[in-house]
Amino acid sequence: MRAPLFYSKILLFGEYGIIKNSKGLSIPYNFYKGGLKLGNLDSDIIKKSNKSLSLFRDFLKKIDSSIIIFDFNKMNNELIEGLYFDSTIPQGYGVGSSGALVAAFYDRYTENKITVLENLTRDKIIILKNIFSKMESYFHGKSSGLDPLNSYLSLPILIHSKNQIETTGIPLQSSIGKGAVFLLDSGKSSETAPMVDIFFKSMENKNYSKIIREDFIKITDSCVEDFLSGDFKSLFLDIKKLSKVVLENFKPMIPKNFHQLWAKGIESNDYYLKLCGSGGGGYILGFSEDFEKAKLALKDYKLEVVYNF
Repeated sequence: MRAPLFYSKILLFGEYGIIKNSKGLSIPYNFYKGGLKLGNLDSDIIKKSNKSLSLFRDFLKKIDSSIIIFDFNKMNNELIEGLYFDSTIPQGYGVGSSGALVAAFYDRYTENKITVLENLTRDKIIILKNIFSKMESYFHGKSSGLDPLNSYLSLPILIHSKNQIETTGIPLQSSIGKGAVFLLDSGKSSETAPMVDIFFKSMENKNYSKIIREDFIKITDSCVEDFLSGDFKSLFLDIKKLSKVVLENFKPMIPKNFHQLWAKGIESNDYYLKLCGSGGGGYILGFSEDFEKAKLALKDYKLEVVYNF
C-alpha cells in the first residue's frame, strides 16, 4: 500500500481569534508527519490505531453524502487488512495530529476529491475547509477545518475571515538571522474541546467579549500583517502586546507553572510566549529577536526552532 505522508502544522497567529473572524496564519511544520499503512494486527500499537480508525469510519458514515462521498468498501477492506495511522505527530500538542489523519483519509478514500495539483480557487479551498471541518469535528466536537487543510495542501494558509481563505507565501527564512520562532514543550498533552468550551463561556461576559474584539483580534491581525510583510521590528512590538493580552485573558489555557515564565519574557524582552493551538498543555509558541538569549533564559526547557529570521 502506497500512501502519501501528511505533515503537522503550526497556527502562528489566530488561535481563538479565527473563531471570531480575526485573521490567522498557519504554516506546515515538516518535522512531524503521519501516513496510513497496513500492518500486523497482532501488534498492540497497530491494533489500537486500527480500532480508533474503525470508530472514525463509523462517524464518517454519518456525514451527508451531498457534502462528500467516501469509498467505504475500500476503507472497510483495508481496515480488515490492518489499516493504521503511523505518525510521529505528538497528540494533544497543538500541532495538528488529527488534522494529518483527516487529510490522509480524505486523500485516500474520497471519490471526486479536490486535488492539490488542480487550480485551487478560493471556492475550492472553502469547500475543502468545510469538508475537513465536518470530518475533524469527530476529534474536537467543533473544528474550523484549518488543520487538515494545512496538512492536505502543505502550504501556508492566510485566513482573512471564516469564508475568505487563501494560500500564501511567507518571507524566506534567514540562515544567519538571530531571531527565531520556536516551540516550547510544556511537558503535558491537552484536549482541545474543554479549552474551546472555556473560551465560549467566557465570551458570554460582555467585558471579556469586548477585550477579545477590540484588543486581542486587533493585535492578532497586526501580527499577521507584520509577519507577511517581513516587518519584524513592528512584529515584536505587537507580539509583546499579544503575549500580555493572552496572559491576562487566557489564564486557564496556560498551564499554571508557566504563568511566571510567561510574565518574565514580557519583562525581560528576551522572548515572548503565546498559545500554540488551544493551549492547556502541549506546545507553547515562542518568539525571540535573539534566540541565543532566549535559549539561556529557557535553558530548563526543551525548545524546537520552527522559523529563523
